[in-house]
Amino acid sequence: MNRALPGAARHVAAAYLPPALPGLDPAWSRLVEADDAAGVTRTWHVLDTGPALAAAGVAPRGTVVCVHGNPTWSYLWRRLLDAATDRALAGGPAWRVVAVDQLDMGFSDRTGAPRGLAERISDLDAVLGALALDGPAVTLGHDWGGVVSLGWAVEHADRLAAVATLNTAVHPGPSEGRDHVPAPLRLALAPGVLGAGTVTTGAFLETTLALAHPPLAPEVKDAFRAPYRTATERGGIGAFVADIPVPATHQSRDVLERVADGLRALEVPALALWGPRDPVFSDRYLDDLGERLPHLDVHRFEGAGHLVAEDVDYASAVLDWLEVVLEPAADAAPEAGDADAVQPLWHHLDARRDDADVALVEMAPPGGAGPRSVSWRLLTRRVDEIARGLVDLGVRPGDRVSLLVPPGADLTAVLYACLRVGAVVVVADAGLGLRGLTRAVRGARPAFVIGARPGLAAARALGWPGVRVSTTDLPGPLARTLGVRASLADLAERGALLADRADALAHVPAADDVAAVLFTSGSTGPAKGVVYTHRQIAAVRDALAAQYGVGPGASLVAGFAPFALLGPALGTRSVTPDMDVTAPRTLTARALAAAVGAADATVVFLSPAAIANVVATSDALDPADHRALAGVETFLSAGAPVSPALLARVESLMPGALAHTPYGMTESLLVTDVTGPEIRAAAADPARGPGVCVGRPVRSALVRISALDATGAAVGEPSDAPGTTGEVLVAAPHVKDHYDRLWLTEHASRRGRTPTSPRWHRTGDVGHLDAQGHLWIEGRLAHVVVTATGVVTPVGPEQALEASDAVARAAVVGVGPRGAQQLVAVLEPVDPPRRPALADDVLATDARSRTPVPLAAVLVVPDLPTDVRHNSKVDRARLATWADAVLAGGRMVAP
Repeated sequence: MNRALPGAARHVAAAYLPPALPGLDPAWSRLVEADDAAGVTRTWHVLDTGPALAAAGVAPRGTVVCVHGNPTWSYLWRRLLDAATDRALAGGPAWRVVAVDQLDMGFSDRTGAPRGLAERISDLDAVLGALALDGPAVTLGHDWGGVVSLGWAVEHADRLAAVATLNTAVHPGPSEGRDHVPAPLRLALAPGVLGAGTVTTGAFLETTLALAHPPLAPEVKDAFRAPYRTATERGGIGAFVADIPVPATHQSRDVLERVADGLRALEVPALALWGPRDPVFSDRYLDDLGERLPHLDVHRFEGAGHLVAEDVDYASAVLDWLEVVLEPAADAAPEAGDADAVQPLWHHLDARRDDADVALVEMAPPGGAGPRSVSWRLLTRRVDEIARGLVDLGVRPGDRVSLLVPPGADLTAVLYACLRVGAVVVVADAGLGLRGLTRAVRGARPAFVIGARPGLAAARALGWPGVRVSTTDLPGPLARTLGVRASLADLAERGALLADRADALAHVPAADDVAAVLFTSGSTGPAKGVVYTHRQIAAVRDALAAQYGVGPGASLVAGFAPFALLGPALGTRSVTPDMDVTAPRTLTARALAAAVGAADATVVFLSPAAIANVVATSDALDPADHRALAGVETFLSAGAPVSPALLARVESLMPGALAHTPYGMTESLLVTDVTGPEIRAAAADPARGPGVCVGRPVRSALVRISALDATGAAVGEPSDAPGTTGEVLVAAPHVKDHYDRLWLTEHASRRGRTPTSPRWHRTGDVGHLDAQGHLWIEGRLAHVVVTATGVVTPVGPEQALEASDAVARAAVVGVGPRGAQQLVAVLEPVDPPRRPALADDVLATDARSRTPVPLAAVLVVPDLPTDVRHNSKVDRARLATWADAVLAGGRMVAP
């Protein structure tokens, strides 16, 4: 039965219309009468856009039914009502939006009667019947309103167009005990707290309102408080908490389980918009929804929490999603994979399983005194043993395995073992920092975590999910403290014992099965999980092999994390230099030479930050080091542009190598390629446009430009017309499949795609093509400055500023309102100041003389901030925020 509440919960009061409140159009409010489950006539307060649409002569396609949770009310949905009305009246897809105040909540009747989940679902049906919905229904709920709305959906599937929810939970958890109940709700249910915290006082309401990120404006808080000023009005808040079905005997327990089970039969489109910072409904509830609705579209709003409807623009997300899933002609149909056979990534391992030649060289193996070589035969055996051990541990096809292992032999063996058994590898390197790693690991929801001791310690301390496996044998007490189930040695030993089991590695992943989730650098916002299938990962390998001739017989030194693992896939000997691959600036010139010499390397792949430190430490090279480096035939650098001067310096250290600086991103690791001579020729061309020349598309890629309009938006049709500045679009077999649980980001990345167009990925970079087909990058779309006189891309002015002998690096950002932004130059001088300041008159005058666009201010800083992973991409967004604050009178502190 429901827990008894103080007398205030039994009071009866009539529904009434709310007063004037911010963001709430009075024309939406109406009172609706219907009979509740007991046959008693009740009055509900609802918000309804139907009359406004009817008055404008607009026929809606259907009705979005919004159900609030506890302790909010239909005010929560005001932005959706407003956005839906605006779109409909502007000629866009028209949806009627109805938001219902549940009985005993908001401005609806206070009934004085207990209302369990069954009654609330029946209540919703009654009021919707009285409203006579237009067309099919889309349900949208939040908190326990999500359960109510989904309960109605399960019972009325024939009337559904789609279902959507914000943070909620439908699984009741274990039949006994309270541990499955979120801590805030356990506290609210505690004896002596329930009535005092929810009814007698407004503590529960105030706690909920404090969960917004950023904090709610005072007037918005007051609007949420409006129907709950007195204990009598708050009775429903307490009753709602008391209806949480903790014990198996609770009257709502069976109903909740029926709703949860009934979701499995729903076949309509489904969406979850989620705030990961929710202390009530964590990601485990999102995982449960996804398990019950395998077709669920998900978007996790990093930084948002329980009040996700207040934290982010969920309204546009809902309307955009409806337009895509219910109007399939507006977007491209999913593309079927090529039916041709795909060589798996472990093809060369299978082919060379009896080869005693060296496959891997670790210059500084963990705990080792010197280089360690691993043959193809040993590597193949180790991969097979770990693969069998993983299966024995319980890893199944499709399970996600987070790899928190430093690059080297262990990571290589584990990676290929996971792929071999059909597990999905999750790779997020330590360069993201603890906060970024936590977001990545929790967001990727791995079932298993394999890590070195530092990664496992972080997993334990920060509550990362997954069964834990250590790379080394740990003492028993430490293993228990870290929650470690096994070590790699344990898995290999068990796998060796299973060598005769033909079924241990019987599963062969299909080409279009998911293979990996690779996280972006986080340099343009929170790191995003990029999903690749086995087909697409194989296409990455094939694109590299075709473009650079890297294959069997070659030897690769990889000081750039994304490519440190591809040596075995290419059939090449790979060498891990003595460095922290997640901190590229730790690579010295001598360490690079030692790695090249240890394996007679013909190919070197480094990041720009690594190159900078190699050049800076090159005076320490001895004649033997120079001889080793002279044997390199191909030099590659990716991750960020390399200045011609720096490229020339590193070319002088490897005089026999042709330098390449391919352009790509995590979503498409290879898009274009350009050589050192081509870069110098482009720089000397008087007709060149602004930006950095990144070369022509690689053989398997198409590159087009979507032109910018006057507002800085990329709206043009894909074009290869020379000189058109816009967003860079790429299509290739090795472009990612999708973003992981980021529906909005994925939708934006393929905006404008049609069923007959190539599978374009919008990169977010801005640039242009020249008459020879070279791509020039001019910055990021998010960093485009829109002034009163036009659009300015940042790289061109930055290059002009960096041409000064007094400037080491420069960033150009916009301050002020978009459309009237002013350009500000932030310089890192060759002789840097001790603290940020306005540039002196000489430097400021010189800077203004170099840029083709006026500069409102010139600031100098000791060091321009860069992203944590590449250590080379200037953080323009951070600088823009800082410059705006400084020029508005803020303190001149470091950005």
